[in-house]
Amino acid sequence: MNRAPDPRDDLATLAARIDALAALCQRLSEENQRLRSAQEQLAGERAQLLSKNEQARTRVEAMIQRLKSLEASP
Repeated sequence: MNRAPDPRDDLATLAARIDALAALCQRLSEENQRLRSAQEQLAGERAQLLSKNEQARTRVEAMIQRLKSLEASP
């Protein structure tokens, strides 16, 4: 004998799916925040490296100019 589906079963299934989606949303939100934080940190490190690279380039160019001036001196 077939019995009619119990609406409470449907509600329980729906509630379980909502809970699972809410948990997934929370995990994704936390992961997104971690990724944004890591991206900010990497951007800061990149800016520092670019600055250090420019400083090193300036120093090397200054050394080259000093060496050229030493070669030109009698």
